Amino acid sequence: MRADDTIFALASAPGRAGVAVLRLSGPAAGAALRALAGTIPPPRVARRARFRDPAGGEAIDDGLALFFPAPRSFTGEEVAELHVHGGRAVVAALVEALARLPGLRLAEPGEFTRRAFENGKLDLTAAEGVADLVAAETSAQRRQALRQLAGELGRLYEGWRERLLRALAHVEAEIDFPEEGLPSEIWASVRAEAQALRRDIAAHLADDRRGERLREGVSVAIIGPPNAGKSSLMNALARRDVAITAATAGTTRDVIEVALDLEGYPVVLADTAGLREAVDAIEEEGVRRARARAAAADFRVVVVDATRPQEAQALGRLAEGDALVVANKIDLAPVDEARWADALGAGPALRLSLVTGQGVADLLARLAAEMKTRLDPAGAPVITRARHRAALVDAAAALDRFAIATLPELAAEDLRAATRALGRITGRVDVEDMLDIIFREFCIGK
Repeated sequence: MRADDTIFALASAPGRAGVAVLRLSGPAAGAALRALAGTIPPPRVARRARFRDPAGGEAIDDGLALFFPAPRSFTGEEVAELHVHGGRAVVAALVEALARLPGLRLAEPGEFTRRAFENGKLDLTAAEGVADLVAAETSAQRRQALRQLAGELGRLYEGWRERLLRALAHVEAEIDFPEEGLPSEIWASVRAEAQALRRDIAAHLADDRRGERLREGVSVAIIGPPNAGKSSLMNALARRDVAITAATAGTTRDVIEVALDLEGYPVVLADTAGLREAVDAIEEEGVRRARARAAAADFRVVVVDATRPQEAQALGRLAEGDALVVANKIDLAPVDEARWADALGAGPALRLSLVTGQGVADLLARLAAEMKTRLDPAGAPVITRARHRAALVDAAAALDRFAIATLPELAAEDLRAATRALGRITGRVDVEDMLDIIFREFCIGK
């Protein structure tokens, strides 16, 4: 990829639509717009335009043209947008016309956002927020992505990095001017600041992976003995026939997944094979997979048959901890007999009948409350990607080494490592920042 190329791409979804948007970015964006529309509209003003093929003058479509001069654009470069009718033939003709213009080429995936980052319009966390916002499928995912795009996470990490830079500037001064020495109270202040930042990072890491789970969806496994109604519950929650249901026990042999939106929170629901002594090798593998999925899940819905309480005792510890016991088929059992699930140690069972629908609304409310408890960020920015977490772990380890460093050179290197780790998250690792701090606070060279 060349930074001086002008790139273009379809910015709206492919296929037939009422409106399609083609975006251009680069030094020749304005010239390309003039070639197709005959003129460049005033900045950030949508004007009607008749787009023609520059090669022969044939009319392609009647739409809107917009122009955003550098640097006041998404990418920081000249940006043009063509809003046209969304037919495939219209889009194909415009793409072919643009491809024939000198200096233009199709954009690579993510190249517009990458240019925005390289031109200082976004840091890496905000760029990731753009991707998450595009991919968001629930309202909670949308809110998290929008906060990240607005810079909340980037400002948090950048603030920590600046605190480290100030501390590092003092230690660098001790190295550069050993004859003057660093007053003991300054050293104490530097170590106190490093310890405070280490505590902040530790608290940030102890978030139960809320942000990552919100991006990917909370894993919920439906488990229980055969023919308890697990697959029927899966279909009821998904509101469509996802799993095969039958009166014959052992119908489900493999794990079946479906993505759900529970009051704005993403859930990956998994139906599993019935837990019992397997009758053949295939069912044995299904039971093994069911137990593995139950162990790996963030939360478990344990479905048991209210008419067969003896089967529930085989579930053991799977009904403990992050689990909700559901006593199904209460329409077939006397009310008092549905209380046996209390013995599993998971609290009172939620009484349910998938035939009459009794208890389904209560189950949805309980699951939504569980998701909110697990995923609601409670006001503070949260870690949203594994690379953020890995960099924060590296920064914390460097600060731990700094706490026991005995030489200024070693202490400075530990602070530099922590600073670089935080800088990797936002993409702002620049030695000039270090120089600015030194010159401003210590007047080096006076």
